[in-house]
Amino acid sequence: MMIRNSLILIILLLQLSVVSCQAQSTSQSKTMNEEKKQPEGKNGNPVYSKTDTSKVKLSEEEWKKILSPEVYYIARQKGTERPWTSKFEHFSEVGTYYCAACGNPLFLSDTKFDSGCGWPSFYQPVSKGSIIYTPDHSHGMERTEVQCGRCKAHLGHVFEDGPPPTGLRYCINGVILDFEKAQQAEKKHKENKQ
Repeated sequence: MMIRNSLILIILLLQLSVVSCQAQSTSQSKTMNEEKKQPEGKNGNPVYSKTDTSKVKLSEEEWKKILSPEVYYIARQKGTERPWTSKFEHFSEVGTYYCAACGNPLFLSDTKFDSGCGWPSFYQPVSKGSIIYTPDHSHGMERTEVQCGRCKAHLGHVFEDGPPPTGLRYCINGVILDFEKAQQAEKKHKENKQ
């Protein structure tokens, strides 16, 4: 009888040990999975990344689910925010401006200038591939639309009345911009290298 009780006790302890190990393993898996996720993904947006350069192709229904209504209106419906309403119009922090829909780097702060047009203005994108140029014949005007080079979000328009050295004015809706201060971006870059 004593041997039987001892065996039952051993079996129970083994079962308890297995359950405890499984719980610990699940907890570690969750932690490891959380560490593997892009730290910059935001607001439930699985495509948002400041480091991923792959093209983003989602249906309009998918975009509608992951973007705020304000960003969706500008990015996917080619909307325009009211002039002089953007927090970035007179913003002067040093850093990088990113696409709010996908995290693609668009403009550096040292290319930003005050154009007086009512929207954040830049004279040069981060790189040639960060922006797509599309003819825009809407509203009876001949303009050049600028879109995100990664997700094709509508950003605004480019005009040929900007300052040197490019002579261009990228007139961008502030709603479609995210910003990261230079020190934060540099710190994240160093962390990603480790």
